[in-house]
Amino acid sequence: MSGVNPLEELTLARLRSRTSLKWTTHPPDVLPLWVAEMDVRLAPAVAVALREAIDAGDTGYPSGHGYADALARFAADRWGWGGITTGRTAVVPDVMMGIVEALRLVTEPGDAVIVCPPVYPPFYAFLAHAGRRVVEAPLGPGWRLDLDVIETVAARHRAKALLLCSPHNPTGVVHTSAELTALAALARRHDIRVISDEIHAPLVLSGARFVPYLSVPGAENAFALLSASKGWNLAGLKAALLVAGPDATADLARLPEEVGHGPSHLGVLAHTAAFAHGRAWLDDLLEGLDRQRDLLGSLVAEHLPQTSLVRPQATYLGWLDCRALGLHTGDGAGVVTDLDGPARLFLDRARVALSSGHVFGSGGAGFVRINFATSEAILREALRRMGAAASGAPAPRGTDTRERAEPARRRT
Repeated sequence: MSGVNPLEELTLARLRSRTSLKWTTHPPDVLPLWVAEMDVRLAPAVAVALREAIDAGDTGYPSGHGYADALARFAADRWGWGGITTGRTAVVPDVMMGIVEALRLVTEPGDAVIVCPPVYPPFYAFLAHAGRRVVEAPLGPGWRLDLDVIETVAARHRAKALLLCSPHNPTGVVHTSAELTALAALARRHDIRVISDEIHAPLVLSGARFVPYLSVPGAENAFALLSASKGWNLAGLKAALLVAGPDATADLARLPEEVGHGPSHLGVLAHTAAFAHGRAWLDDLLEGLDRQRDLLGSLVAEHLPQTSLVRPQATYLGWLDCRALGLHTGDGAGVVTDLDGPARLFLDRARVALSSGHVFGSGGAGFVRINFATSEAILREALRRMGAAASGAPAPRGTDTRERAEPARRRT
């Protein structure tokens, strides 16, 4: 590790010059802690790979060369998993498109697919767009998988597939080997195909261990989607890898050839460089995220004592229970809007943009998701504003609040 914290390299002024979704959706006085983008520079190895490709004019059609091998080495070294072989992989445009393509291989239009809310909102939208029927098996106590509920839902709806979010978004829970093994046995009993979204796998924090779903007994007919997108902040450089278990190889062979046209060539190059040469940078990032996780916990306790934070085991996303504020409406997936919810309060009165919990499905109303992959100064200012808003203070206005959020600017 270099000892440099990637989260402390950019000032707020530099971040506001970005043109990505995170920094252009809201006015400039808003601190954007919502969508899953990190406030970091590119890992040096990734930047070098992209510059070399651009200098060489290497911007043609994607070949996918090297991606699976780089991920296989990373998985073996980091997770002790040797289950990735090139013959059981396919490069796909991104994780969600890979999920849809995997579902098309093992389900039919109208089939029921289980999700475990609160969960990543695109699961709902992409399933509906693909003509599959979403059925919910909400998480249980401690935000763990509730196997009894999953089994009941599977039988009631004759579900054909289950989308697993591992590590889980938005709660940051890391599923254990025992939980995943039990899930695999359940899936076999009910002839359910599991598709595991493991995009946050490189971002497991200290105190937890990631277990690839395909590594557990009984998961041989499942699929997993992996990517460098979240771990190295490459959402704008599209690429992911669809990995089939040994018993799903024949299904993978039916994947239409044109799916491989969707990834970006620069995306494949960037993701390959990240897995192959970006590990030291990732280690520095994880150390910084560990500190930010602790800081977020202390700031919530200081400024929002009426709320409670689910301490994430992975990701850079905090799941904050704001139900005690009494602002949420509804109690499940039936909630269509959250116009008076906590996310709206914090946006309007604190000028802090968060993800509203209601969009994550059943169990999400009254929560917000906060992205803590930012600098200490920005996180401190955001929580100070949120605490003031919750106590009824007026919304911040003018340049003074922006200056308070940007002390690093004066040190550079």
